[in-house]
Amino acid sequence: MPHWSVTGSFLARRDDWQRFTKTCEAPSAELAREWALSEIGGCHGVPRARIRIETVNEVAQ
Repeated sequence: MPHWSVTGSFLARRDDWQRFTKTCEAPSAELAREWALSEIGGCHGVPRARIRIETVNEVAQ
């Protein structure tokens, strides 16, 4: 199964966008994107509307 690197930012506090890079194993880029949204939302309590995904790239193994 391919590995994906998801990069973006989320609104941590008022006017404070915090950058992130998450790597996961998923069958497609769309599922990797959904996983990253779930991970950030669950760990930091951020609604999906306040998460910006910039890139989803396959990582060479």
